[in-house]
Amino acid sequence: MHFIEKEPSQKRIDFDQKLKSNKILRVPGAYSPLTAKLIEEIGYDAVYVSGGVMANDLGFPDIGLTTLQDVSTRSYLISRATNLPTIVDIDTGFKSCKETIETFEEFGITGVHLEDQIERKRCGHLENKELISTDKMVKKIKECINARKDQNFKIIARSDANSVEGINKMIERCKAYVDAGAEIIFPEALQDEKEFEKVRKELSGYLLANMTEFGKSKLFNYKELENFGYNIVIYPVTTQRLAMKNVEDGLRDIYANGHQNNIIDKMQTRKRLYELVDYEKYNSLDESIFNFSDEGHE
Repeated sequence: MHFIEKEPSQKRIDFDQKLKSNKILRVPGAYSPLTAKLIEEIGYDAVYVSGGVMANDLGFPDIGLTTLQDVSTRSYLISRATNLPTIVDIDTGFKSCKETIETFEEFGITGVHLEDQIERKRCGHLENKELISTDKMVKKIKECINARKDQNFKIIARSDANSVEGINKMIERCKAYVDAGAEIIFPEALQDEKEFEKVRKELSGYLLANMTEFGKSKLFNYKELENFGYNIVIYPVTTQRLAMKNVEDGLRDIYANGHQNNIIDKMQTRKRLYELVDYEKYNSLDESIFNFSDEGHE
């Protein structure tokens, strides 16, 4: 029975042990708790919650409009639906890194990543990004580290400097972020094999690769990324893009034809949904709890 059995502390231990395995961890994005359950069932290593996906799902562009409450509440609901570790994008820290870390740790999250853009940030694969100074980012990283209670709660530093200052300056920044205590580095918007390999050669510690579609990065097979020396690969927006394309196509078909008969085969069946949410097992448990009291009573 797929009840949630693992405490947040155990999920963090699991993630730490997986990192030490030297096998690349595959981490799709979940835009909902039900998606997180599917990610676990298929066999992925962890769940990712994208700040861009959270903004888009609320009907906003990814330019720093979401709040700590918006993202933390949704992240909590997603993480509690799965035994997998959950990693969350906290953008630039939501004004107070201390409050942000305390909130996400209390909500059972395994780790977060913080980026070096200004507060009114932009998607990492768009132009016209602006950065804060290395010193300010180092200060934020240290504030995050000092705020956590569980040492297995991961602080991930993301740098958006590649498309702003160039790869060498980005690497310099990332070295400072490692020195500040970030356990995992997320070099955003790397473009090709040479850039991925150069970053690995220059940086120590764990590295995260972002395989988002329609962006600046070539889409590598996870085995290629593992051979480059990367430790984590995320697919941040994939599930939302798949869902929204099918929802849009289906709604247009119903609008045009007046019925769903043409698109039934594109839908998840009731049976499959009930399997995913363990309906029968919960129902059996429900009956065992509530039916015993009927015996021996008038």
